[in-house]
Amino acid sequence: MKTILVPLGNSDKAINTLQYAIDYASVCGAKIYVIQVYGLANATYALKKMDSILEEDSKKELAHILSKVDTKNIEIVSKPVKGPITDSIARIAKQLNVDLVIASAKNSSTDSSIYLGPITGGLVKNTELPMIIIPKGYIFKPIKNILLGLKSGVIRHSHVLDPLQNVQSVFKAKVNLLHVITPNNTEDDNTLDPQFKAVANTIIKSENATVFQGVLEHLLGVNPDMLCVIRRKRGFFSRLWEQNSIKKVDFESRIPLLVLKGNQ
Repeated sequence: MKTILVPLGNSDKAINTLQYAIDYASVCGAKIYVIQVYGLANATYALKKMDSILEEDSKKELAHILSKVDTKNIEIVSKPVKGPITDSIARIAKQLNVDLVIASAKNSSTDSSIYLGPITGGLVKNTELPMIIIPKGYIFKPIKNILLGLKSGVIRHSHVLDPLQNVQSVFKAKVNLLHVITPNNTEDDNTLDPQFKAVANTIIKSENATVFQGVLEHLLGVNPDMLCVIRRKRGFFSRLWEQNSIKKVDFESRIPLLVLKGNQ
């Protein structure tokens, strides 16, 4: 884990998210890139001038946020970026060869029923970036116990589990794999790929209507510091393919959520 990208939004949430990222990087020794995306303008003089104003405002906001965190001597590079939010973050992540994105669950939504807001939700939906999603106000603590919840035991992409294995190695964490057997599972879904077996310290099988229900059933027993899921259309994030946000009634994590590359 060498590079972490932290896209920032609302100032209050941004300070907390960046501090978590710094605390995380202080354990794994990563460099942090901080970006704040501001809007696009057309080719007219007035709108170009507005771009300059927005860029200057973003620089000031980034400086304010950085002044409010304990950097712990971690190397941090900050930059305002112009463009559509999701596309810009994905582009910068590719250019910088980012290993991990750390983002807030809700960037700006004031709707208390929302778990995953449209900005972070758009990143989960439209990119394959490994991400750690931080709940509002969450304070960093060492990751000792991870709950990996999944419905399908199939892996179709190489290196899917690399970010999880990195967390496991850096923090000496235990991975509890929860394989949820739902009524819609296929025979292939119910067979665990050897890569899952290799990363898991314990394997739990559970029969539930959904993966989320299985996680809720075993959450207290496992008592994890981090929840890990795989980005798939049939699973935790099915609602994202209908809209760019997720309501708490459909899914919520009150601990950091590690989202891995999935099967599209």
